[in-house]
Amino acid sequence: MRKRLLNVLIHVLLGLLCLLWLAPFALLVLQSFRGESGGQVAYAIPKMWTLENYRFLLTEDSGFLRWYGNTLIIALVCALTQTVLVLSVAYALSRLRFRGRRLLMNIALVLGMFPGFLTLIVLYYLLKLLGLTQSGAVPGLILIYTASSPLGYYIAKGFFDTIPRTLDEAARIDGANRFQVFRRIMLPLSKPIVIYTVLMAFMAPWGDYLFASYVAFGDPRGYNVAVGLYRWVNTTDYQGYFTRFCAGGVLVALPVTALFMALQRYYVEGVTGGAVKG
Repeated sequence: MRKRLLNVLIHVLLGLLCLLWLAPFALLVLQSFRGESGGQVAYAIPKMWTLENYRFLLTEDSGFLRWYGNTLIIALVCALTQTVLVLSVAYALSRLRFRGRRLLMNIALVLGMFPGFLTLIVLYYLLKLLGLTQSGAVPGLILIYTASSPLGYYIAKGFFDTIPRTLDEAARIDGANRFQVFRRIMLPLSKPIVIYTVLMAFMAPWGDYLFASYVAFGDPRGYNVAVGLYRWVNTTDYQGYFTRFCAGGVLVALPVTALFMALQRYYVEGVTGGAVKG
């Protein structure tokens, strides 16, 4: 009886925490359909419902479609490039033995502890010399996001370490080279960590504001959605753009939410499978 009561209390607590976590998103959705003008209001449910905020986002004058396209291009390219780089480095460090391997792993681990914004000024001037700022911010951001991505190899390496090396040896005896072992043996057995890596590589640039605002530097052609939406609520017409900002936030959150919900099982397996000492 005591155990059952404890389970009930735990489930009630988890339910309350879930409601608390979902409340901001629910308010965002409700405000995106609000037809009354003005900024933040003291009530949650709109007095007048409208789709005008979403219609405005689809117009060319809003700039939202361009920002959304920039963000989608950056996220997709980074998801592909980072996945290839991270998994390749993780496989090499998991399966190959070479001089300086342990030192290389330690250096990569230490470098990964430093926050990226420490290099903001240097990166901006380097990208400016290459013409990859402002209107050219999209390729510049892709370069920034992918350049240091192999430093996050350790979770994928931990997952690869759980796969028996005898499978590699059997494939090598049958005449397979290293790349064939990686592509035909390791990757099919590593679906959770592959999906985890893709998700992380996609989600990181999708909502980034710091680097994107710094590299775009006031040129709307290079904005991503985070920077563009922030400009709306940081203008003198804040009252008129607040509900449009909420509608934009909903459209930004939907793809990532749907992707995560569809692949969360593999995400959990990838994290837990890679959280081992290698």
